[in-house]
Amino acid sequence: MTQCTPTLFDFQALGSREVVAAFNGGKVTSDAGGLLLREVEAKFGYITQFARCFTDYRDPEAVEHTLEELLKQRIFGLCLGYEDVNDHDTLRHDPLLAVLVGKKDPLGANRPGRDKGKALAGKSTLNRLELTPVRANADSRYKKIVAHLDVMQHYFVKMFVQQYVVPPTRVVLDVDATNFALHGHQLGRFFHGYYDEYCYLPLYIFCGDFPLLALLRPSNLDEPVGLLKHLQRIVAYLREHWPSVAILVRGDGGFCREHLMRWCEEQRVDFLFGLGKNARLKRILGGEMQQAKVQFEATKEASRVFKDFTYQTKKSWSRERRVVGKAEHLAKGENPRFVVTSLSAEAFPAQALYEQEYCGRGNMENRIKEKKLFLFADRVSCRTMRANQVRLCLSTVAYLVMRGLRQHGLKDTEMAQAQCDTIRVKLLKLGATIRVSIRRVTLALSEAFPLQAVFERAWENLRNLGASMSSSAPAPERPPPQNPAACPS
Repeated sequence: MTQCTPTLFDFQALGSREVVAAFNGGKVTSDAGGLLLREVEAKFGYITQFARCFTDYRDPEAVEHTLEELLKQRIFGLCLGYEDVNDHDTLRHDPLLAVLVGKKDPLGANRPGRDKGKALAGKSTLNRLELTPVRANADSRYKKIVAHLDVMQHYFVKMFVQQYVVPPTRVVLDVDATNFALHGHQLGRFFHGYYDEYCYLPLYIFCGDFPLLALLRPSNLDEPVGLLKHLQRIVAYLREHWPSVAILVRGDGGFCREHLMRWCEEQRVDFLFGLGKNARLKRILGGEMQQAKVQFEATKEASRVFKDFTYQTKKSWSRERRVVGKAEHLAKGENPRFVVTSLSAEAFPAQALYEQEYCGRGNMENRIKEKKLFLFADRVSCRTMRANQVRLCLSTVAYLVMRGLRQHGLKDTEMAQAQCDTIRVKLLKLGATIRVSIRRVTLALSEAFPLQAVFERAWENLRNLGASMSSSAPAPERPPPQNPAACPS
């Protein structure tokens, strides 16, 4: 091709120096830090194993982008801040993302016709991951990639168990629901009075900062709907692999239901739930509330007094249970709170039970916010709930990759506790020029990058990890075809 002289752009001078620019810098990327994500995937195989939750009925001889490559492109894109498939019509030109995906021709030089120079898939191809049919086969004309939603939920529990070489002695399963605002007329759209908007009401289960369930639901349901089914599945799987593990289920007052507490008691699973206030509970805590008020008036600082007692509702509970009341007085007035639990008073005194055990669930709320704000879990703009459920799972896998980088790559660094957005902006958004030859892909990273030491430490930590976990992991079982009219529950 004819070598043209690039156009020079003349900007305001810097003192005696001219400031000029031209589009002649070669192949440049702003996401060079994504190479660390590729190392995380190579060690843990999160996306490789997630690909087993799909069935690809396409003709292998006619496929340019494998299922695993499509998933890597979409999930790494989420990690790097590209929330929608529309972004990939531009990103398909990026050789760095092609390297992350594993394309042997990162420049797309060998692709035919109008796709020449575009190594990656465009938006119309990536969209097949989300708009998957309930049923398909090799003879189907369109949409031959099928997502198995139940297998996806099993996947997260299996990934959690794989994180441990030595089984833990105790796990705490935090349960919570949140809202995903809707701005269109998607299926399953209902108005929720508490959130004052049309929304979905997804259900989450976390253990620490690891997600075990991300289930999309319509918002016309009570908070605990569908929880028991998934608790039964998760607890059975954990006990199958860790027979002696102690399990605690923890949630706010929206999950304090008789059928959940009774099931926990029958299955030897401990529980700790918030308990809504009522007139009887306030009377029981009356003495402690007066004591807290006296302490506040004497010190002008927030005061707390705890009371441990047994309690049974008049109709809904089948038995007496341990309740801990927190009598708190603040500058704005009284603030009584209650929790109900199966944990013993000997092992967990009242104050420690509330302040350490129950308030510890706030970490889960931070993780949900992290997924919504920084990994676009609430981008549920597809028409069907099935497609939006797949989107939610893609976001959750992206969270696992970022969590793997944080936990294993960034340990013992200043970013060991950083949120996903901080990791993305400070570490992954790294400028570099790329040169591709027959034998090597070379990235010249920015010399002005201020976190070179953190990047180097993350690279060393990931390189020093053991062999990949994905090679020995069994493929998840695939359930029978689902009812196309049913939403996951």
